[in-house]
Parts: sequence; C-alpha cells; structure tokens
Amino acid sequence: SAYSFEGLCVFSLLVICTSAYLSRVPRLKKMLFSEKKGFLGLFHKASVIGTRLHIPVAASCVIMAVYVLFLK
Repeated sequence: SAYSFEGLCVFSLLVICTSAYLSRVPRLKKMLFSEKKGFLGLFHKASVIGTRLHIPVAASCVIMAVYVLFLK
C-alpha cells in the first residue's frame, strides 16, 4: 500500500536511484540538479546520496526486491 513503511522505503529507493542515474546526463544535470535548495534540491540531495553510498543503496534495492517478490 502507498501509506505504509515499505511503500515509503520503495519510493525513497526509487527516487535515490533515479536521481543518481539522471545526474549523469549532462542536460538533465543542468536543469534538475543545479538547485541545492527547495523542492528541486531534494533531487540533488538524493543524487548525492545515490552516488556516494552506491553500495548500500544497491544492497537495499536487492533486499527490497527480494522482500516484495517473495516475502510479501
């Protein structure tokens, strides 16, 4: 469901992974990730988390995928 802890975890992992991936595209980096404050600053912060903590984020994605596919 959308308003549960696992839904929040899935959404936050998707935002972090997508922001880290899109920050590597030069045109999008200028448009989306130039702001460091406000609503668009959220995407900048998520991309920084995704690039600096890529191993724990990837492990969390695998754990969440196993949980959603097999345990839920």
